Formats: sequence, C-alpha cells, structure tokens
Amino acid sequence: MVLHLQPDRELHDALKRRCLYHWIGYPRPSAKWKIVLIREPGVPAALARKVVAAVHRIRELDLAKPPGVAETIDWARTPRFPRETDLRAGAALDTLGAVVKDRDDLDVVRDNLEEITSGA
Repeated sequence: MVLHLQPDRELHDALKRRCLYHWIGYPRPSAKWKIVLIREPGVPAALARKVVAAVHRIRELDLAKPPGVAETIDWARTPRFPRETDLRAGAALDTLGAVVKDRDDLDVVRDNLEEITSGA
C-alpha cells in the first residue's frame, strides 16, 4: 500500500507500520497560483496571486493545521472575493473560515492579519 499524504496528517501506528511513505510538500506559490486559476477560472488573476501569497505567509505562522491547496482555492472562491482585485484585511477577516480550520489558529491569524494581507 502506498499513501500520498500532506505532511500534517497523522496516522494510527498500526496503519503506519503497514505503509510505505511518500511525502509531498506544498507546491511553489507560482504552481499554486496556476492551480487556483484552473480550479476557479472566475477569480481575477491579481486576487489569486494575493491569496496564494497570504496563504504562504499564514503557513509560516506556528499553526496546528496550516492551510493546504484546497483551503487556498476555497478562500479565493469565497463569495466576498469575486469582484475584488485586492486582498484587504476586512474582506480577509470576514472569510477566514475558508482558510483557517482550527479555533486557536484563527486567533493567531487574526493577530497577524494586517501583516498577512499587507504584502499580498
């Protein structure tokens, strides 16, 4: 059995003993930007780049559950963003539930939201 997992997934020890591992890291931001545009072609390219950059900065924080590609796509497709071309802190705050899946992580991201969105 070969399992392809993100580095943040934990498996039960009994299953780990029966598996071969192949660790797959997160894609580079340039690749993730293309993934977002393919999966959500209605998202403006400028916004997709900013969302990808912001998720990259979120992953640099000490989080229990760093966001993956799926969360990046979900965040880019949130109803508040389609007409946006900029990632502003207000819009980001209203939609963090799409990208942050742990309650404690939400507090960490909120505390750093200005920095996360300022360089987006």
